Amino acid sequence: MAGPPSLVRVTEQWTEHHPPQVRRLRPQLAVVTWTIIAVCAAVWLGELMLPGFYEQVALSPAIGRHEPWRFLTSAFAHDRYSIMHIAFNMLALWSVGQWMEPALGRARYAALYLLSALGGGVGFVLLANPGSRGWVTGVVGASGAVFGLFGATLPMYKHIGASSRSMWGVLAINAAISFTLPNIAWQAHLGGFLTGLLVGQLMMVAVRETWRGKPNRTWPWLALVGLALILSLLAKYALTSA
Repeated sequence: MAGPPSLVRVTEQWTEHHPPQVRRLRPQLAVVTWTIIAVCAAVWLGELMLPGFYEQVALSPAIGRHEPWRFLTSAFAHDRYSIMHIAFNMLALWSVGQWMEPALGRARYAALYLLSALGGGVGFVLLANPGSRGWVTGVVGASGAVFGLFGATLPMYKHIGASSRSMWGVLAINAAISFTLPNIAWQAHLGGFLTGLLVGQLMMVAVRETWRGKPNRTWPWLALVGLALILSLLAKYALTSA
């Protein structure tokens, strides 16, 4: 999975568009990003060494109905037989996270990542066909969450007046990979991307409103996004059991 180019310039533009007192509060070390990478690596090693561990964290639409925590655990697991799966995802995560986490702040960045991961799992279930093999096949991977970070960059680029043309190119390449290679859950990529795009837009609107002296509504909006994802998931399961 390819990462976005021109990261240094984007970081510089973001910094230029924020007041000095805000810039001083930005953490310089991408702690959340490195923590996610460490957790994913530990989970992958657990899959290799512990029999049955993979089956306990993977997500399938059928089992997700009864074990909803898998919508998040699956986002920290990867194909145990392919080091390239985790390597590409972690490289893409690092390439985005190294500038996005300091830009948004750790808490907002973590919320964006987790909501995108949830959105990826929800997208996978919403587009799955009950009764098909895909309904009972487990999937894993951080790709949905990473696509969410990609999606969030678009409103961030717009916020600072930067061109998003290069990011659309990155998305096109990764979308082509998703649809051409086997055993890739493109539905999760789409769900994560749309969730990240929405969350990123809401965050940028909240930033602009805060600058105008209005209350910061970031967290209420993010809570609504999470609620909407959960309700859509419950609706899907209700319809499939009817």
